[in-house]
Amino acid sequence: MCSPPLFAQQYPRGSQAFNDLVQHDVAQALIEDIGSGDLTVALIPASQQAKATIISRENAVICGIDWANACFQQLDKDTNIKWFVNEGEKITANQLLCEISGNARALLTAERCALNFLQLLSAVATHTRQYVIAISGTNVKILDTRKTLPGLRLAQKYAVTVGGGTNQRLALYDGILIKENHIAAAGSIHAALEHAQNLNKKALNKNVSIQIEVENLDELQQALDAGAKSILLDNFSISDMKEAVRITAKRALLEASGNVNLCSVRDIALAGVDRISIGSLTKNIRAIDLSLRIK
Repeated sequence: MCSPPLFAQQYPRGSQAFNDLVQHDVAQALIEDIGSGDLTVALIPASQQAKATIISRENAVICGIDWANACFQQLDKDTNIKWFVNEGEKITANQLLCEISGNARALLTAERCALNFLQLLSAVATHTRQYVIAISGTNVKILDTRKTLPGLRLAQKYAVTVGGGTNQRLALYDGILIKENHIAAAGSIHAALEHAQNLNKKALNKNVSIQIEVENLDELQQALDAGAKSILLDNFSISDMKEAVRITAKRALLEASGNVNLCSVRDIALAGVDRISIGSLTKNIRAIDLSLRIK
């Protein structure tokens, strides 16, 4: 069984924690973009008002509405934004997404940051939804990884949940994942697992997850013999995955990872693993094409 999306547990949308995250992300983006001041908007009278629309240029799953709103409202708290779509809704090309009215300078200065958030987070949600649909009818969960853009980890993790995916650990503090380099440093699979289990016993939080990565069936058996309860099958063939499922016999949770794509993901799910982690959900992302136009 997979745990519920970790982001939804720690940062439920609408909570103070969620709102603080959004405001922080947006403040950093605006500082990065504006710096000492937007030179171009000085061409426009300071008191001028304007109206704008955002439309989609392609089919997608919309995500990032809260971040977009904050971009405009941090610069002009009186900005009025009317959305015609809901977070997580499928949108189509040339669809009107929202209407915005407020100070013209604020709208133009916030435009790029607002679109950047919307385009990136919608892309993550859209890509995730494609994988979720591809394995529909199975009990397998689609998971993300830590392969995220620096500074936008939690925003991208949130977008995965909007697309229907489940979060892997949010960060290094959120669980123990013993990979090949950890095993090499520790000396063996048994030694690495023993150290992790001892650390877990000493920890105040006894529910820290421990997962170990294996690269072949022999390493899988070593992990099982050492008491592993969660095992990552790294770049296993479909036939080896099926054999891993047979050998494990429900003694541990099995996660497949490595070179997963939309063509292979269903076969991987049908091999009998419990979940599939996919780095490309947040790493290899092409932004969704959206457009803002001043009326």
